Amino acid sequence: MSHVYVLVEHSAGELAEVTGELITAARPLGVVSAVVVGAQADQFDAELAQLGAAQVVQASAADYDQRLITPEVDALEALAKANPAPILLAATPAGNEIAGRLSARLASGALVNVDSVNAEGVATQTIFGGSYETHTKATGPSPIYTLRPGAVAADPQPAEGAAAPMPLPAATAKDATVTAFTPAEKSARPELTAAKVVVAGGRGVGDEFASVVEPLADALGGAVGATRDAVDEGFYDPAHQVGQTGVTVSPDLYIGLGISGAIQHTSGMQTAGTIIVVNQDQDEPFFQIADLGVVGDLHEIAPALVAELDKRKQ
Repeated sequence: MSHVYVLVEHSAGELAEVTGELITAARPLGVVSAVVVGAQADQFDAELAQLGAAQVVQASAADYDQRLITPEVDALEALAKANPAPILLAATPAGNEIAGRLSARLASGALVNVDSVNAEGVATQTIFGGSYETHTKATGPSPIYTLRPGAVAADPQPAEGAAAPMPLPAATAKDATVTAFTPAEKSARPELTAAKVVVAGGRGVGDEFASVVEPLADALGGAVGATRDAVDEGFYDPAHQVGQTGVTVSPDLYIGLGISGAIQHTSGMQTAGTIIVVNQDQDEPFFQIADLGVVGDLHEIAPALVAELDKRKQ
């Protein structure tokens, strides 16, 4: 039976939400071998089995914390050369970097930022700001795909999760050495790509995300998103950018404040269950896909909505 390798995303002893999405997306390609790379690669066996991994490759490296990118590349290269199969990774900056290096080492094609892959290895991608959908197939003994976080809903289907230890060689002179590491501060809000509620702000919010967007997100137990314009202007952190050059989200509720609705942004959130738009200009394209459009000043409407939500919680 055919199989597929999935590189597991994890940090600080926890699996990333995208891992379940990767295993689900990989399932049409064959039996899933989840590849965990790290100093303690054996701590996720049970969780990965519940998500659907038939095998868990424990690629351990004692000096993992002092290395960058190469342990993952080395592990996947060794596996694919011994037993060629498709490889699926998350379309993160690190994932796309690993994919490029693997493509060169394995003489196999790589497709980045895909939305899905079918049983024949044909990937679906959206291009030109979501204007077109393409269907492309990577070639080579081990075709490589990076999946956009949030593009596929995780569908856990428990499997055996058989452990397969795989010691990795120590770093060589070619490895970059990490001399210091400062982890990003983890927010108490839900992970953006997995949140059931997302409140996003555009250029119209200005530099008032902290006083307008964040309170509404917190009142609804949601995550904060931002458009590329807002990020480019320095109004909010790039990690929260939603759209073609950001992350893809598909929450039950999406509230857009001061967002025009350029296709670059809507391509990353148009599958949301309910879309609410607040903008002073009723002719903005965002209203065309909205379930509810509110024409008015977001700086007045958002705080009033927070006050009403707080009142109802009492």
